[in-house]
Amino acid sequence: ETEPLTSKKDASDCSKGEDCKENGLVVRNPKSALRLVEDGNKVHPSQGDKGEAAQISNGYSGVQSSVPCNGEQQLMELEDRETWSKKIDFLLSVIGYAVDLGNVWRFPYICYQNGGGAFLIPYTIMAIFGGIPLFYMELALGQYHRNGCISIWRKICPIFKGIGFAICIIDLYVASYYNTIMAWAFYYLISSFTAELPWTSCTNPWNTGNCTNYFSKDNVSWSLHSTSPAEEFYTRQVLQVHRSDGLDDLGGISWQLTLCLLLIFTIVYFSIWKGVKTSGKVVWVTATFPYIILFILLVRGATLPGAWRGVLYYLKPDWQKLLATEVWVDAAAQIFFSLGPGFGVLLAYASYNKFHNNCYQDALVTSTVNCLTSFVSGFVIFTVLGYMAEMRNEDVSEVAKDTGPSLLFITYAEAIANMPASTFFAIIFFLMLLTLGLDSTFAGLEGVITGVLDEFPHVWSKRRELFVLGLTIVCFLGSLATLTFGGAYVVKLFEEYATGPAVLTVVFLEAVAVSWFYGITQFCNDVKEMLGSAPGWYWRVCWVAISPLFLLFVTCSFLSNPPELRLFDYDYPYWTTVVGYCIGTSSIIFIPIYMVYRLVVTPGTLKERILKSITPETATEIPFGDIRMNAV
Repeated sequence: ETEPLTSKKDASDCSKGEDCKENGLVVRNPKSALRLVEDGNKVHPSQGDKGEAAQISNGYSGVQSSVPCNGEQQLMELEDRETWSKKIDFLLSVIGYAVDLGNVWRFPYICYQNGGGAFLIPYTIMAIFGGIPLFYMELALGQYHRNGCISIWRKICPIFKGIGFAICIIDLYVASYYNTIMAWAFYYLISSFTAELPWTSCTNPWNTGNCTNYFSKDNVSWSLHSTSPAEEFYTRQVLQVHRSDGLDDLGGISWQLTLCLLLIFTIVYFSIWKGVKTSGKVVWVTATFPYIILFILLVRGATLPGAWRGVLYYLKPDWQKLLATEVWVDAAAQIFFSLGPGFGVLLAYASYNKFHNNCYQDALVTSTVNCLTSFVSGFVIFTVLGYMAEMRNEDVSEVAKDTGPSLLFITYAEAIANMPASTFFAIIFFLMLLTLGLDSTFAGLEGVITGVLDEFPHVWSKRRELFVLGLTIVCFLGSLATLTFGGAYVVKLFEEYATGPAVLTVVFLEAVAVSWFYGITQFCNDVKEMLGSAPGWYWRVCWVAISPLFLLFVTCSFLSNPPELRLFDYDYPYWTTVVGYCIGTSSIIFIPIYMVYRLVVTPGTLKERILKSITPETATEIPFGDIRMNAV
């Protein structure tokens, strides 16, 4: 058609079997197939043959009303979806989500444990062929279909809609323990506002006879049973794990940590309650501040005596490690959990982009920044570990035994306490931990919020503030078990079992659904609609084969060799492994349940039910001049 789509045309001019234009909107004949031809080769058939206009999702509110165009047309009034105020808001939000506490403690530990500098080889390979393609795929899906993690499956492959519900449950599990770690950091931050940091001496009420301060002026001997002031402050004052016998007796709730967590959730609520317009401004602080602090700590660490020992230990390659399967498994797991596909966050954030935003460039920039941040964080940590080894007169390997949060709250906190201007460095360090965690929490909850609001717009679209309030209350109440005296044991259990295998399974099925059921050709055509050029063969091969195999490899490795959990002096009993797998299964069980439900409620023979269930049921609007057209 040569006539502009925004021109006026009377309803009476529409003949049967045609589409007509009214007030700048296409009025669709349900029995016709509207085809738009761009550049001579783009064809987008409508779903009019189904006998009714496709339901408008895609982040738009659709109001359908009949108009007299031969009595068969329906008017679709489209209302634009909220978008980011600026492109930089989106980039900072994605970077803030991907760069979290794990970049600071997990990558350095895994790197030196798996061959130092040699580990960078499998890490880079896994990033190129596994992590980044999955990262790019989720950004492209979210931006094109403009939906959250639940309703997007109506446009891809409806039978896999259970993936969206599984993602929401996983995000709630993460929120129930991840914010507790920030509560620990907040407790440390408050305790840092003193002339002498409380974890520098052994004269406090919580200290035991084994407390040994080897930084003191006196000559002290470090024995097998010796504990540092920082360790006792962490275990006996902050966590109070000595008042719990383990997971079968968690003890009471720490009121100090409860208040810290309440304040954190209050900050989270008022940062995300209005949508990406407000959270996009908050991340200007929470996403950039950690880089300023990392640079300050890097410079300070490099000037400490013995820093070179830590750097040498961090990067010295052990090439024999590359022959071990577990090194490649660790590399794959690290890049996957660092970039963070599968939590619904990338889908949600990208859905607020403008349609023609260059998500390909965004994927490369943000994933590169994330990987470089992990690498630089290793220098920040290991310069200090080298300093600790110099002070203790021990090997770096002995000092670097602490893993996970203990690396930050014991080892690094103790090193800071014995530096000049220790109070200043302690305050900025724990502020950095808070900001690293906050924007990741914003992202995780936004994944749930966008998913639910897009799925139930008639219920929650005008009540976002109320829904976000209810969600934060649920997350706070779900965190109470982690605030007990044995809460650290619960955090460890959730971290290892509740999210790991479940998220891997979710993204594996997501990659299969998009590449094999929705179709890699269709997906690449979608990307071409947005960017003007289709992805090359490298991306196609990764999405169809390499990335799913990458996920299957990591998942099977984890399930065949589940981690043996130990925290402090507590060995987790066998039944906790069963509980952990049950928690993990409780989220992904929604996937087969929804598949069965879908097949049961769909009319027709079994073959017809399957075909209907794997065929997109809702059209996606694509920009065309002043309007948006449905495309299948």
